[in-house]
Amino acid sequence: MHSLSKHSRLIQTAMTIRSHTKNKMLFTGLLVFTASLCASLTNAAPIYKVVDEQTGQVTFTDRPQDYEQQAGKQVSQMAITTGNETSRSTSLNTTTNSSTSRQSSNASQATTTESAAINTKVTTPVNYQLAITEPSEERAYRRPVQNIDVNVQIKPALQAGDSARIYFDDKEVAQGLSASIATVDVLPGAHTIKAVVQSETGQTLEQITRTVYVIQNTTTLQDNKRKAAQLLAYQKLAWYQKLMLKLRQQEVAQSQ
Repeated sequence: MHSLSKHSRLIQTAMTIRSHTKNKMLFTGLLVFTASLCASLTNAAPIYKVVDEQTGQVTFTDRPQDYEQQAGKQVSQMAITTGNETSRSTSLNTTTNSSTSRQSSNASQATTTESAAINTKVTTPVNYQLAITEPSEERAYRRPVQNIDVNVQIKPALQAGDSARIYFDDKEVAQGLSASIATVDVLPGAHTIKAVVQSETGQTLEQITRTVYVIQNTTTLQDNKRKAAQLLAYQKLAWYQKLMLKLRQQEVAQSQ
């Protein structure tokens, strides 16, 4: 009877120890889950993109207040998270996966930053400087014997997709940095030469203009009128008069 009572006490003691152990394990698990949940909420903080309007440099941060008061900084919230929420909430055995996720997120952010910097560099228009070296100033040209030669200088060199064009009175006369404009069909008066740099989409990036003047060549005009009058008079002569005139011209040529 005494042995049975002792055996019962041993069984009761073992059950009490087991109950305490089970409760301790449940408490430990709850503590781990709560810590994981808090860590997830902390890591879910929004990411902000900061762009320097002058240099185009892109920075990612979770402290936008450090940049909002700085001049020339454009701050915007990005739909980017650290990638640690799922890995934190499953179990303690996913610590390695969480570290890998953070590394992938950092690599992704670095790639995004580099791509944004490249895109900013490519799409930023070039600040071209144009100069019309010929004619170097306002100048008059005699019609129809003189051509208007145009030469343009540009700095820096044209980028891929951009082009230079030359206009005379808003009419395109050449693509490139030089042109020769005949004045035979140009009316006397003031005219405008314009050099334009355009983007691939046709946007005007830079332009420069110069005024030139075209005047009638009085000497040439008088010579042409005199020759026209002589021809008309010759055509009115009788056939024998034309013959005598021709013989006289031959005698003069031989005497010379």
